[in-house]
Formats: sequence, C-alpha cells, structure tokens
Amino acid sequence: MLRHSLAILALALFPLATSATDLGDDGLHKPDWLRETFKDLREDLAEANAEGKRLLVIVEQRGCIYCTQMHEQVYPDPKVDALIRDSYFVVQLNLFGDVEVTDLDGTVMAEKDMAVRWGVMFTPTMIFLPEVVSPGKTAADSAVALMPGAFGIGTTEALLTWVRDHGYDSGEHFQKYLAARMAGQG
Repeated sequence: MLRHSLAILALALFPLATSATDLGDDGLHKPDWLRETFKDLREDLAEANAEGKRLLVIVEQRGCIYCTQMHEQVYPDPKVDALIRDSYFVVQLNLFGDVEVTDLDGTVMAEKDMAVRWGVMFTPTMIFLPEVVSPGKTAADSAVALMPGAFGIGTTEALLTWVRDHGYDSGEHFQKYLAARMAGQG
C-alpha cells in the first residue's frame, strides 16, 4: 500500500515527460508551425515573403536528442513560439532523407545529398535565408545565419529576433548582440 501511494505521489510531483510535438513517419518532430511544402526553396522563399515572414530551413534527423531538446524545451517557450509563428516560414529537411529538394539555384537532389552540399553535419541546424537571394546562389551561400546545434531559450530567442530585425545588416556580430542582450537581462 505504501509503495502504491509513493508511486502515485511520484507521478503527481514528476509527471511523465510528454513530447511537445508528435513525430512523423520519418521520425522527426512535427510542430504545427512547420510548413508542408514541395521543398522547392525558391517557391518557399516567395511564399514566406508574401506572408511577410523569413524563410527558415531546419535540418534534423531521427533519434536526434538535441532536436528533441529543442522541440520539448525551447520551441514551446511562449516567446520563442510566438517569434516562430509570427515571423518565420519554417521548412524541415531530414539529414538522411530521400525527399527531393530544389535549392535556390535550381539544383534538385535528395535531402541527404542537399545537406552534404550545404555542409550540414550536425542536427538540428537552422538556416536563415534573406528575403532576396542572388541568382545562382545556394541556400548555404545565401544564409544570413546558419546555427548548428541545440541552444537554450535565451540564445534561440535572441537569434530569432536578431535575424527578424536584420541584425546582421548592422555589422554587429550575433555573439556581441547576444552578450549585450544577456547583460541587460541580468
């Protein structure tokens, strides 16, 4: 009886971890702000611009503990979630996927080959695109920021804000922006 009571108390105090988002058939997290597209980045960029949003490509992989961390702990934060929903058009690619992707320069290849082309080696990797890209440039060449890895809420929120507000145009390095922002919060 005591063991049963302790188990109930433990569940009440420490609820079972639940995923913030469901997993798709490909094993990747599928938040409701993710866009299902034909993965033609030229069309995705045009659609993002039409909506007044920034195109963000997130490269993830099945079983990635850092992707899970971002989807369960960082993206659900109200400030981060609002920034994504209000300011970003998000397309997900699978690091080892076979779905065809059309790069900004018109090159078509499987997700896994496109990741190699762009030099993506870590998941998650966030690739932030400008509103206008030069002809013949790839997504990796055009990116205003490319962030490999998982980061905390503060850093992610700062990055989303810095890109949204064109912080890269000011010449201020993101790390200096982040440091000043963090100093102001302390």
